Amino acid sequence: MTGTRRAFLRAGLRTGALVALGGVACDSDHPRAGFLGLMERVNERWQRALFDPGRLAPELAESDESAPGDFPQYRIGSDYPAAPEGWALRVGGLVARPVVLSADALQRLQRTRTRVRHHCVEGWSAVASWDGVRVSELARLVAPDRRVRYVEFRTFEAGYYSSWDLESALHPQTILAYGMNGQPLAREYGAPLRLYSAVKLGYKMVKWVTDVSFLPVRTGGYWEDRGYEWFAGV
Repeated sequence: MTGTRRAFLRAGLRTGALVALGGVACDSDHPRAGFLGLMERVNERWQRALFDPGRLAPELAESDESAPGDFPQYRIGSDYPAAPEGWALRVGGLVARPVVLSADALQRLQRTRTRVRHHCVEGWSAVASWDGVRVSELARLVAPDRRVRYVEFRTFEAGYYSSWDLESALHPQTILAYGMNGQPLAREYGAPLRLYSAVKLGYKMVKWVTDVSFLPVRTGGYWEDRGYEWFAGV
């Protein structure tokens, strides 16, 4: 399938799904009920079929970065949370070698920079560069069991989390970022560590990450539990 045809199909499927999911499916009491829930499941199957783990989003030049302040800052609570004292990243689940990594230990792992266009479900886009470690590198360290199909990302903001399909989490442009635009990550953007990827919509990229779990079963997410599309590929 050509890239143009793939993009056309992806756009058409997303448009149809978002139209269908725009009303009742965002009812937090029944986010996956009835016909709209069925349409989301159909849409997810199509997105999975179109997903290519080897396909990379275009990496952009430094001159393409959005102006300071043009990359929106979001939070779910009343304030941007501060990292707890002694913060460290726990990586575990159904794995052979669970690890706990301090900020210094994370920065000693192979460093990756990605600069792609960020897409938000609200319709805006922006560009920043992100420095961090690939989720696939963490997977190499902990050796997930062959039964693992999903990865859950939990944060130290109460109730804020997201779960991903394993293939998207291991994509080479999916990282846990500790730097933005050549500077240490700011609290407003998810310090000390946030998820970033070229293959998902923005609401899947949780901030303030503290736990990564490789799981055989799918969980949900803060936004997903409120009716947002679970797969959310771009």
